[in-house]
Amino acid sequence: MRKSERPFHYVVTATTRPRRATEKNGVNYHFLPRKEFQQMIDKHRFLEWANVYGNYYGVPKDEVSPALSKGIDTIVKVDVQGAATIKKILPQAVFIFLMPPSMQALGKRLKRRRSESSEDLALRLATARKEIGSLPLFDYVITSHQDELDEVVSQIDAIVAAEKCRVKPRTVEL
Repeated sequence: MRKSERPFHYVVTATTRPRRATEKNGVNYHFLPRKEFQQMIDKHRFLEWANVYGNYYGVPKDEVSPALSKGIDTIVKVDVQGAATIKKILPQAVFIFLMPPSMQALGKRLKRRRSESSEDLALRLATARKEIGSLPLFDYVITSHQDELDEVVSQIDAIVAAEKCRVKPRTVEL
């Protein structure tokens, strides 16, 4: 979606996990030391944050507020726990669940990344099974098939277009 230059603001979330070789600080995540992350928690600088798989992840408010105040469609990528927290704060936001085609397909994707141990992989798959049970929290669900990213993007575009056509538009402000 970023490469196609759609007119969205893409929020860069923060994490304390180590950066993977293919990732860039400030692009994929803001990679922070635990102490700095904790200081941001203490100063209420996150819209939401959580400890996931032993690392902290969070959505910095300063990544979200300026775009929303300008009326820019804002994309935030979080897990189910993060979505539930944000829904309490911004219930009028649009929530989209990206669903794997199957647990087997998700397992293959995660194995191809080669970034998790077999124990971590098992934990991620167990978590994914639980997260699928949270579908009622979301407004839309899109199944993300391997090598069909264009279809996912088209469906997100359709959701954004449909939301803009609402008789009673949603307004999202922090």
